[in-house]
Amino acid sequence: MSTITLTYSGTTAALSDRLQWTNEYDWSPVDQATEYSITGAMLVDVGVKQAGQSITLDGNATKAWITRAMCGTLQAWAALPGAEFALVLRGVTHQVIFDHAQGGFVAQPIWLLIDGEITPELFYLPTFKFLKV
Repeated sequence: MSTITLTYSGTTAALSDRLQWTNEYDWSPVDQATEYSITGAMLVDVGVKQAGQSITLDGNATKAWITRAMCGTLQAWAALPGAEFALVLRGVTHQVIFDHAQGGFVAQPIWLLIDGEITPELFYLPTFKFLKV
């Protein structure tokens, strides 16, 4: 079983191996644009993308819990503008940034508690939105 990790500036956060890469096959490295010339011929421009694959890791369906303390660290990392991270997923390292346009990092508490019951050990269900760079 491989571990999912996220590393920034020499510090590594171990994430739940139950996180699901929900959009793994939603991306193609090939891009194309088509248009018609003034003669009516179709012009096709094809190229290979250099970066930009979206990686969404979702823990909701699989109960990939992380602690509130870990949420604090991850939220602080996500708040670093343009920061690059090493994401190890399925034994492969990906250089990523948080995809703020899609939500970046969010986490929902497993249980609804009153304010006085909130501790760093409480569990949350995370969702990560990354872009490969």
